[in-house]
Amino acid sequence: NTWRIVLPDNGRQWKDWKHASTVYSRNRIQTTKYTWFTFLPRNLLRQFHRLGNLYFFFLVVLNWFPQVEVFHREITMLPLVMVLLFSMIKDAVEDYRKYQYDKIINFTKTRVYDK
Repeated sequence: NTWRIVLPDNGRQWKDWKHASTVYSRNRIQTTKYTWFTFLPRNLLRQFHRLGNLYFFFLVVLNWFPQVEVFHREITMLPLVMVLLFSMIKDAVEDYRKYQYDKIINFTKTRVYDK
């Protein structure tokens, strides 16, 4: 029974990486949902899974037809745009906090018991 120190996954231990990568798996933790490139499409997809957002989107689409238009187009779009914007800001802040916490966890040393 031996103890070993697991170093943080910060990319600095590259000279023995080929040997270590065959023996141990990486110790990187990632709990974030988004990346810079996937934030907008994935967040919009998640937002339009909600029934209320789909309802307001349906009203916006209906108001683009002059025969069905009840309000001005911009007024109908306002509630949907505001809800989507606030939800995106909230999700971005939450995901950024998760990213910061993952960075802290990934750069801490741990002791692992080898059997």
